[in-house]
Amino acid sequence: MEQKEKIVYAYVVADLLHIGHIRALENAKNLVGLEGKLIVGVLSNKATMEKKPRPILSFGERFELIKALRCVDCVVAQDTYSPNENIKKIKPDILMESDSHTEEDLRETEKIANAIGCKIQIMPYYSEQSSTNLKNSVAIQWNSKSRINKELKDNSDRDGQY
Repeated sequence: MEQKEKIVYAYVVADLLHIGHIRALENAKNLVGLEGKLIVGVLSNKATMEKKPRPILSFGERFELIKALRCVDCVVAQDTYSPNENIKKIKPDILMESDSHTEEDLRETEKIANAIGCKIQIMPYYSEQSSTNLKNSVAIQWNSKSRINKELKDNSDRDGQY
């Protein structure tokens, strides 16, 4: 009797691809091995904005970035922040979830997963590796450098005025 190929489903915004994304997706792939499939849902802009600001990168760019990762076997669009519609269609053996999601967020997902025999694997959320924190850090550094550059320009404009 032929054994069914194992499928793990993970989902990401992937606005600014970083090491946290890579590690999470590689860990997901490792759960099913080379024989299994890692299917990754990339959240649409609309889905992302249910809980977060609009992504900087377009959906198409984010989709291509995830598709280019060697640990990813298949990429699909995810049109809601919740993975529920995609897991109903895909029926994975394992759903990767983040411990940043509350029990309330996961209640309906757990019901659907149980109904299709899908195990939920909770992975840690590393806030220091989040796209949101990276964006905030870049903004702070940009604003700081802009202020310093303005002060330097103002000072150079005054050279010779004394």
